[in-house]
Amino acid sequence: MSEATERQAAASEGRELRADCARCFGICCVAPAFAASADFAIDKPAGQPCPNLRADSRCGVHRDLRQRGFAGCTVFDCFGAGQHLAQGTFGGRDWRDDPATTRVMFDTFAVMRPLHELLWYLTEALALTPPGSLRDDLAAALAQTGQLTDGSPEELLALDVDAHRDRVNRLLSRAGEQARAGRAGVDRRGAVLIGADLRRAGLSGANLRGACLIGADLREVDLGAADLTGADLRGADLRGTDLRRCLFLHQSQVDAARGDHRTVLPPGLRRPAHWSLTITPARPSRGRAAARRRR
Repeated sequence: MSEATERQAAASEGRELRADCARCFGICCVAPAFAASADFAIDKPAGQPCPNLRADSRCGVHRDLRQRGFAGCTVFDCFGAGQHLAQGTFGGRDWRDDPATTRVMFDTFAVMRPLHELLWYLTEALALTPPGSLRDDLAAALAQTGQLTDGSPEELLALDVDAHRDRVNRLLSRAGEQARAGRAGVDRRGAVLIGADLRRAGLSGANLRGACLIGADLREVDLGAADLTGADLRGADLRGTDLRRCLFLHQSQVDAARGDHRTVLPPGLRRPAHWSLTITPARPSRGRAAARRRR
């Protein structure tokens, strides 16, 4: 890998990959569409501001989003794309003050956000991968993706982001396989496991890339070395689950799931406020329970 690529990769690895809403203009509250469902209380067409969006680009019901039926908002993560677009690509121009840029800004967000997501995954993959050709390829992909995010609106809109994502995903899949070497478990890539009881499925080292785990029962499961890239964990029961050594788990997946005080998270991820903090008392043994009944 060339010295220039190494410098570009280092710069991309140091980018902001967490949302900073104070430096954005509420783009994610306007650009996407959402439909009334368990995740959203109302229908909202693409390009129309959410009625909860205030003039200062803050959410008027942020503290009560779940209670008001907007759980989907609490688990959305732009990976820093919002502030990059607002402050970098468009130089701090608010879509409210510059109507001519509104449509272009929102269309560009649909490209910038997946690029920033790829930056997050590539950064994680680099941390997992030892020196060698695969690490060099990951660093080159990180540098290239970072360069793409710095393009003009016209360059971004001309980009085939799906093709770029496919190329990067092949590298990420190889990085996951290498990280799971020696612990590789079952292959459930893309599996539909909605509501499944997986407590005895033996998922340590499993490949769960893109698996649909909505409402799945994963209580007290060891997910060590399991690849969770893109896994849908909405409503998944993670009470008592050990997640500390799983691969490619990000905060929005954790926020979408259910957990408790016993759930073990990887470093850098925070425990969601809506998770249960109740300490469940230990269940008495049959002998102790029978003795109490006799008394």
